[in-house]
Amino acid sequence: MDGGLAAMVTVARTCVDAVHLLHVWLQFRLAYVSRESLVVGCGKLVWDAREIASHYLRSLKGFWFDAFVILPVPQVVFWLLVPKLLREEKIKIIMTIMLLIFLFQFLPKVYHSICMMRRMQKVTGYIFGTIWWGFGLNLIAYFIASHVAGGCWYVLAIQRVASCLRQQCERTNGCNLSVSCSEEICYQSLLPASAIGDSCGGNSTVVRKPLCLDVEGPFKYGIYQWALPVISSNSLAVKILYPIFWGLMTLSTFGNDLEPTSHWLEVIFSICIVLSGLLLFTLLIGNIQVFLHAVMAKKRKMQLRCRDMEWWMRRRQLPSRLRQRVRHFERQRWAAMGGEDEMEMIKDLPEGLRRDIKRHLCLDLIRKVPLFHNLDDLILDNICDRVKPLVFSKDEKIIREGDPVPRMVFIVRGRIKRNQSLSKGMVASSILEPGGFLGDELLSWCLRRPFIDRLPASSATFVCLESSEAFGLDANHLRYITDHFRYKFANERLKRTARYYSSNWRTWAAVNIQFAWRRYRQRTKGPVTPVRDTNGGTERRLLQYAAMFMSIRPHDHLE
Repeated sequence: MDGGLAAMVTVARTCVDAVHLLHVWLQFRLAYVSRESLVVGCGKLVWDAREIASHYLRSLKGFWFDAFVILPVPQVVFWLLVPKLLREEKIKIIMTIMLLIFLFQFLPKVYHSICMMRRMQKVTGYIFGTIWWGFGLNLIAYFIASHVAGGCWYVLAIQRVASCLRQQCERTNGCNLSVSCSEEICYQSLLPASAIGDSCGGNSTVVRKPLCLDVEGPFKYGIYQWALPVISSNSLAVKILYPIFWGLMTLSTFGNDLEPTSHWLEVIFSICIVLSGLLLFTLLIGNIQVFLHAVMAKKRKMQLRCRDMEWWMRRRQLPSRLRQRVRHFERQRWAAMGGEDEMEMIKDLPEGLRRDIKRHLCLDLIRKVPLFHNLDDLILDNICDRVKPLVFSKDEKIIREGDPVPRMVFIVRGRIKRNQSLSKGMVASSILEPGGFLGDELLSWCLRRPFIDRLPASSATFVCLESSEAFGLDANHLRYITDHFRYKFANERLKRTARYYSSNWRTWAAVNIQFAWRRYRQRTKGPVTPVRDTNGGTERRLLQYAAMFMSIRPHDHLE
């Protein structure tokens, strides 16, 4: 037995046991949910220390399983039992004990670690929650299964080699074979490579390759024949890595290359390998496919939607300009929302939770709108609960002049151009920046008495100058808010704020201020510009605009 390697394994095992011991100590101090309280629909935490300890001790999967995986069985076997059996040259018993420790100590500890991770997931919410973490953990599980299969294969191969040596010795007269070194524990792996002499006290010299280590020899090894070079090798890396490779290869091929002999233990081991390969492929590789599908699902969804849109546009023979606008909108919508409608994702959540989520997502953006600066939190919560995100592509017409106004739109990102037709083909234009809004006709419509069901008409056309994001508040939702919080909307301060930021009022005010200024200059200092006869002159056109705007001056709900 290599003492240096055994010491490293013992230290690693003791450190892992210390972590599990800390877990046991925490379990005696963690409250639990009483199952009796779940009958009435709400769990009750038990805080009493005695009740917690009693509940933990009564659980078979609790204290007793935790205590079983902490037992220092490998340490005791390595340093007390193995040296004694080596002196007695009971190699078969040693390999059997190693195999049992491997199966009943290593595998339960792996299972216990998985259970701890699941408990941590329940407590912390979503540990290892990314898709790539799940992919990696499943690969590690498959690798551990390969290590288990390869380790059992290597131990059973050593038993077959020892049996072969015994049989060959019995057939030879005067054979006194010793299969163990004179020193049961040696530290050859800790010595430098240049050390002279046999540190393990070997008392024999092998002149030629033994028949029991020859693959072409008379002894039939069956599935263990590829382990003979590994057993005869002095490289530690080969002894560790090759059994793992054999397990990985065998499980991946479902044991197709296995050719066992008639030995019953070899046949049973081969059957277990085949069944384990099928089970692991079904579960672990199936899970990996699920994770990969989850990674590619959104991308595939986008590709399918784009393909369907392209087929529909070709079928309807849409012009290239419209096709380009559709493609641009789909790309922008995917980049902004990931292909999912946020409101649809949270609509089935409890009302309080949904309101808090929308408040977290929308409140800061809603407060940037100057019209809502002086509203209290109750009104803002109701607005956040009813707004929905909107995405507009470049050159898209949000609403045309004369169309009914279906909603108020509050700009979050991007710029929107407002065009209002005047007389004789003239157009008044202005730019709405983030923080601005459109559809303010709805506010007066909601607060006007008597109320009129017909939606107001838009006084201008709004076109996106660039890709824009906004929040929309539908007419029925705005009416609900203004009806329930009329006391806040029916005040002079909000009226002045709405006038200042309203594009309708700004255009009307600009024309009237310009007309008043020109009239003042003409009265005090004479005409500002010479009067032209074309189309009645500049003053005449300005007077017409002013008269037109005075006749259709925007109305407030308080007037």
